[in-house]
Amino acid sequence: MTNKRVLSGIQPTGGIHLGNYLGAVQNWVRSQDEYDNIFCIVDLHAITVYQDPKILRKNIRELAGILFACGLDPQKCSLFVQSDVTEHTELTWILNCTTPIGWMKRMTQFKDKSDKQKEKSTMGLFDYPVLMAADILLYETDLVPVGEDQKQHVELTRDIAEKFNGTYGPTFKIPEPVIPKVGARVMGLDDPAKKMSKSEEKQGHAIFLLDEPDVIRKKIMRATTDSLTTIQFDESRAGIYNLLCIYQVLTGEGRDAIEKHFEGKGYGDFKKALAEVVIESLRPLQEKYQQIIADPHYVESLLKQGASKIRPIARRVVDAAKDRIGLGL
Repeated sequence: MTNKRVLSGIQPTGGIHLGNYLGAVQNWVRSQDEYDNIFCIVDLHAITVYQDPKILRKNIRELAGILFACGLDPQKCSLFVQSDVTEHTELTWILNCTTPIGWMKRMTQFKDKSDKQKEKSTMGLFDYPVLMAADILLYETDLVPVGEDQKQHVELTRDIAEKFNGTYGPTFKIPEPVIPKVGARVMGLDDPAKKMSKSEEKQGHAIFLLDEPDVIRKKIMRATTDSLTTIQFDESRAGIYNLLCIYQVLTGEGRDAIEKHFEGKGYGDFKKALAEVVIESLRPLQEKYQQIIADPHYVESLLKQGASKIRPIARRVVDAAKDRIGLGL
């Protein structure tokens, strides 16, 4: 039997942080034998807001190096840069011409971002959910791992595909969203009411995978908790709950065992233990990353290999969509 195909994407904007790792990348690595995995560095999504060209190119290489260091195996999966496969933009235009504007206006992330950017909002920012739909539909994707905040985009993708199929005949496979139960939504260290984000500029907000040990210790020791003293998995206590979830995912220990281990101890003891867990969890990854980037051409060759592997699928799907809609002779 053929494994189900899974597609995941990550933007090359800012450093990749612990939330990305625990919520997505760790699951990607673990599922390589279980699924037919396609991983995309979505640089076209990144340019919906201004990016310094030199920094963007640097971030793409760094992100790819980190992902390979995390354990993505080019023999078991495909990792590529979105803009290297032009079928993404080609299919996006076709889907633009069948997607109602009303559907797009209901997308909550656009509302949030456009409210902040006002007149600076671009058509790309408005339209990126259609590009995301193209990303997914282009590879006959079965499953799309997402956080709760991205589930709406997969639902839109399903609506777009079903509308196209209903109008022109069966063309696109209908994907299903998959939301990891543990570690899917890591919150900011400084504000546990907000999801850990690469776009947040505050120093103590996120732990990045390439942070040095001393930096990690400082960030965790300064992490927001509360005025209570017990160390328990209580969702109403967002700060300590977030830190405990990070500890749980990295150690694999059960919640009862963790609470028992820290019974009678204070936040300081717990934070010190968590810092060491994070440091030791990231150490092998950081060492592997340094080995990988020692050869500047190695990462680029792997990305080109990934694009070559999946491009025939993309071409077949775009050609089918063009034929359905009446494009070409």
